[in-house]
Amino acid sequence: MQTVSLAEARRIALAALGFARKRPLRPTTRDMARVIRELGLLQIDSVNVLVPAHYQVLFSRLGPYDRAAFEKLIYKSSQFTEQWAHVASIVPIETWPLLKHRMDAHSGRAWGHGEFQDQFPDYLGWVLEEVRRRGPLCGEHLDPPAGAPRRLEGSWYSNVGRAMLEAHFARGVLAVTNRMGNFARQFDLAERVIPPELLNRVIPKEDAQRELIRQASVAYGIATAADLADYFRMRPQDARARIAELVSARELEPVRVEKWKDLAYLSKGAKCPESMNASALLSPFDPVVWFRPRAERLFAFHYRIEIYTPEAKRKHGYYVLPFLDGDRLVARVDLKADRANGRLMVLAAHKEEGPPGFESRLMEELHSMARWLKLSRVEISRCGKLAPALRKL
Repeated sequence: MQTVSLAEARRIALAALGFARKRPLRPTTRDMARVIRELGLLQIDSVNVLVPAHYQVLFSRLGPYDRAAFEKLIYKSSQFTEQWAHVASIVPIETWPLLKHRMDAHSGRAWGHGEFQDQFPDYLGWVLEEVRRRGPLCGEHLDPPAGAPRRLEGSWYSNVGRAMLEAHFARGVLAVTNRMGNFARQFDLAERVIPPELLNRVIPKEDAQRELIRQASVAYGIATAADLADYFRMRPQDARARIAELVSARELEPVRVEKWKDLAYLSKGAKCPESMNASALLSPFDPVVWFRPRAERLFAFHYRIEIYTPEAKRKHGYYVLPFLDGDRLVARVDLKADRANGRLMVLAAHKEEGPPGFESRLMEELHSMARWLKLSRVEISRCGKLAPALRKL
C-alpha cells in the first residue's frame, strides 16, 4: 500500500479543491461555474458580517469577481439550483436526481413544525396550491391560518409560511427559483424549475450514493471515509459501502497518510503538485476547513467558528477567516465589513505556527477583498500577535 507524506496530502487536497490553478485576470461566469462543478456544491450561509460564505468560496479561488453575474448564473441560467447537499447548498442542476432519494424519504415534518401541521392540517396543502396558482412565492407572501401565530415559537424560520414552503422544498415538491434582496428564498413548483428529464429521473439509492461519494473524492483528492461521508452528509455505514465499491472499480486507491490514524483513499486522477503558491482567505464554510477533524489532520489547525460563543469566551473573534499561504494555514483574521464607513475591519489577527514572511501577501489579499466589497480602506486593530506586523505594512 502506498504511503503519502503529510505535505503531499496537503498539496493533493489543495490542488483538488482548486488552489493549484492561477487566478484569472477577469473571472467569467464560466470560471465560476467551473469552480462550483469541481467542488460539487457551495455551502450557503447567510451571515453577512463580512459577506455570505458562498460568495467567499469563489473569491478564494478566483479573486474579485462580479457578484451580480454570479447571481444570474445561479438563478437565471438553469445550470444550478439549491438543495440540501452538505447542508443548504448550491449544486449543479444535474445533482438534483442524485439527492432525490433523500427528498423522497423526508417526512416534511422536521425543524419543529410537525406540531403546527397537526394543529392546522390543511395549511401545508393550501401553501402548495398558492404557489401553483400564483407562481414563485416567499414566506412573507403567505398569511398564517386563522388563529395561528405568524411565527413558530422557538423556530429559526421568519414565519409559518416560510416553514411550510421549506417543508415542501425538503421533499422536492418545490425548488428555489431566486433569492430576494433580504436573502429570502423564493420557491416555485419543482416541475417549473427542474428540467423534466432530471426531475423524473430515478436513480437507485446505492447508485446515487456511489456517485456522491465519487464526487466528494474528486473534490477532496485524498480523504478518509469520515471525510467522504461528511461531504454530502451521508451515514458512515452507507459511505463505507460505497467506498468499497469505488475501490473495487479502481476509482479510489487505499493509501496510508503520514500521521493519520485512519486509512485514506486517493481519488483516481488526483494530482500532487511539487509546490503550492496559493494565497487565499478562506470562508469558515470552505471545504478546506468545514470538516474540522480533517483540517486538524491536514494542517494541524484547530478551528471553531465562534459566532455562537459568548463574546467573553471567544478565543479568536466573531467571524474568523483562516489564511492559506502555500500549503499551510498560517494565520486567522477576524473580519467585519463596515459598509457605512467604507472600512474592512481586521478586528484581530493571529499568527499560526508555520513559515514566516506571509504578512505582505495577507495584506494584499485583505486589500483585494476590500476593493471587491467596495470598501475604501483596510483598518487593522491592535488585537492579536500578528496585528503589529500588519499595521506596519
